Amino acid sequence: MEKLRAKKAFICDMDGVIYHGNQLLPGVAEFVNWLKMEDKEYLFLTNNSAYSPRELREKLLRMKLDIAVEHFYTSALSTAQFLAEQKPVGSAYVIGEAGIINALYEAGYSMNDVNPDYVVICETKTYNYETLVKAINLVRNGANLIGSNPDLTGPVEGGIVPGTGSLVAPIELSTGKKAYFLGKPNPLMMRNALSRIGVKREDTVIVGDRMDTDIVAGVESKIDTVLVLSGVTDEAVIETFAYRPTYTLDGVGDIPG
Repeated sequence: MEKLRAKKAFICDMDGVIYHGNQLLPGVAEFVNWLKMEDKEYLFLTNNSAYSPRELREKLLRMKLDIAVEHFYTSALSTAQFLAEQKPVGSAYVIGEAGIINALYEAGYSMNDVNPDYVVICETKTYNYETLVKAINLVRNGANLIGSNPDLTGPVEGGIVPGTGSLVAPIELSTGKKAYFLGKPNPLMMRNALSRIGVKREDTVIVGDRMDTDIVAGVESKIDTVLVLSGVTDEAVIETFAYRPTYTLDGVGDIPG
């Protein structure tokens, strides 16, 4: 644990690590205070594309945590950055929330439901049969399929909800085309995160609750990992994967000691 506490930077997932829905998890306030007191670099890195960094800051403020906007990086920002680099000033048909739409606008993209360059799927409450049919036909007509992240589920108060990976699956099955997923564990997102905090990977640790996104992202990026059991993963699930986290803890409250 002393080696863990000596790390200079912490890249932390949010859903299942910091909160469930609108409920702050135990030990989080103490962990955040420790990051600040120890002058650690930190970044909250989330595959949830529904919120902008400003909205995430305001959400945590409602939970009595004061985190500056620059400490947030989302799969929406990663997706918008990737699309802008691949095809500047392009267009997209989006099934998603304000976070991805705002990120795409800021990257120079326009919304297009006729002949878009990309169909972008994210976690959302607006997903329905009509939008699904629209997305399928746009992809069949040549639009490239993008998913903001590959998560199949996401934790909320009282259970789970379908993630982007689950929402993309019917489009892949109906078109025969595979989506390209941004977000964790895509190495592009991890490189962007390291660039933002300005710390070497050897001095950084990734904290998350998912073996299939957070932990594998660290393994493939050669960054030490902390799996917390406060989200969707329990100890029995760990044994089903070929890789292991560097540390396994009940929650982030265990890190300060």
